[in-house]
Amino acid sequence: MKESLVQTASQLMIPSKEAADEFSKKRESLAAMGSDRLSKRTDIEKLVGQGNQQMAEDNNRNFARFMESLFLEYNPQVFVDTVLWVFRAYRSHGFQTTYWATNLNIWVDLLKSELSSGAFDQIYPLYNWLIINIPIFASLSEKEDPKVSAALEH
Repeated sequence: MKESLVQTASQLMIPSKEAADEFSKKRESLAAMGSDRLSKRTDIEKLVGQGNQQMAEDNNRNFARFMESLFLEYNPQVFVDTVLWVFRAYRSHGFQTTYWATNLNIWVDLLKSELSSGAFDQIYPLYNWLIINIPIFASLSEKEDPKVSAALEH
């Protein structure tokens, strides 16, 4: 499964320098807006676990920085390995797989409203790839880390 993720990630078109620069200029505000939208959800605790709202905000900032670096120096293996690490780490703290679907859809809405249509069209496929592959990342993170499996049992 992991090899399949790397293969499909290898087929993604990387945003142009101009699109990446536009994202970079708005990265911090996008992360802040995303955290704000997420924190206002009535199901926030169900998504991230009790007491993990600050961790979700940190994730948004780190996610924005990671995507920025990915746009500038794309490596499909690093992309897949990092997302798997994030799934394992955050799920072991009580984050549910529905968190990623929710948060990534918030990001897509923000990117669509805050970026030019040209930049959005170039950046969206990477976010869409993440959304489509949530079930695979979830499955792999459960199989690869006994702490995640144990946390999911509680």
